[in-house]
Amino acid sequence: MTRTVAKEPIYLTPKGLEKIKEELRYLKEDKREELSKYMGAALADGDLRESAAYDEARMLQSANEVRIADLEEIVHRAVVVEAAEGDDVTARLGASLELEDVAGARITFHLVGTHEADVLDNKISDESPLGQNLLGKRAGDEVALPLGAKTVSYKVVSVYFE
Repeated sequence: MTRTVAKEPIYLTPKGLEKIKEELRYLKEDKREELSKYMGAALADGDLRESAAYDEARMLQSANEVRIADLEEIVHRAVVVEAAEGDDVTARLGASLELEDVAGARITFHLVGTHEADVLDNKISDESPLGQNLLGKRAGDEVALPLGAKTVSYKVVSVYFE
């Protein structure tokens, strides 16, 4: 008896899914062709038993195919989360939150799915500790965020969907 395990959905914003699809297209169409030419050049060099270029080309090709398989799995399991009309009050996946600290400095965080998180761009995974603290917040709420060794208090100025 064979049992299949249901795989969990992967929640993404529309922009996040589009970015993943674009990377997948690049890897399948452009990168595969580049690697094929690189492998062809390595094959043309002759003796494959001692060809570092051929070994490197095979490793790069293998890594590319693994990444393609990973991205195809993400696209297959993707569930796009979009804001409903008038659904701009409670923070959830796809929301942006503008926060203000006690000194009046403002920062904006974007709640995104795990596969589109980019801390340098303030795109915070909804599954991360920081993202979990922001989920469900509304304008006017206070939130204490652990940032490194300290905890910083913020007031939610606004919650919106782009």
